[in-house]
Amino acid sequence: MHQHERVRPATVLPLPRRAPRVSVVIPTYNEAKNLPYVFAAIPEDVHEVIVVDGHSVDGTVEVAQALRPDVRIVLQNRRGKGNAMACGFAAATGDVLVMLDADGSADPQEIPRFVDALTAGADFAKGTRFANGGGSADITRVRAWGNGWLNRIANLLFGTRYTDLCYGYNAFWTHCLDVLELDASDRGRTDRLWGDGFEIETIINTRVAKARLRIVEVPSFEAERQFGQSNLNTWRDGIRVLRALAVERVNRVGRRRPVRRPGVVQPAPSAVAFAGAAGDGEQIRSA
Repeated sequence: MHQHERVRPATVLPLPRRAPRVSVVIPTYNEAKNLPYVFAAIPEDVHEVIVVDGHSVDGTVEVAQALRPDVRIVLQNRRGKGNAMACGFAAATGDVLVMLDADGSADPQEIPRFVDALTAGADFAKGTRFANGGGSADITRVRAWGNGWLNRIANLLFGTRYTDLCYGYNAFWTHCLDVLELDASDRGRTDRLWGDGFEIETIINTRVAKARLRIVEVPSFEAERQFGQSNLNTWRDGIRVLRALAVERVNRVGRRRPVRRPGVVQPAPSAVAFAGAAGDGEQIRSA
């Protein structure tokens, strides 16, 4: 080598980004017949499956353990879907949390679609039945009408552009729990507290909006429930959602910024506060 010849530095390639560990949280109450359909469609490479049971009497827990020996069973300490989700989130050890219903209406094979939205830069991936690639075989005209009006109210109050406020298939990074401030503590009582019911989805959706987290909507198809009857009541739960919108508009919960913890996979940097349905290319900044 000549004396004045410069040595070119070697090209330094970035380390490959580690795939996030995905925790699937499934609230159950007497869903023993439905679990085989749900578990069979869950991707094999998820980090953990957490069944949060509301003290089922049909062998739901035993069926879950037989289907998947590595399943984690959490018994909720109060009643209602909101309390079940809070207990499941508190027990999860993954980087990403996926909210999945146990009745077979939500397709677990869509989980990679939600994770892709998160790794592309979103903090919160919101499922929607009303975007290209989405749909529903279960929603009635009355529920669709009510959902549409609740969407309009939520978007007006929180500066969002949600298309499906009441759909419960969502995924988010664990740092979002800081702004959700859900209560999984044992209060020594079994009755349902505010936030323990179906209003939980509205509470989550409004708090991530108030915190100005990066939201993307993900098209999803809702099938009919496999077995049993839904616990949803159109008018009762619609009123609870409306009340949740009013409460969340005036309270201060969800306005603090989340803490991104070291050692946890984080979303790619992005300036988008709210994006339209994944794949449509529309980027919308929340108010």
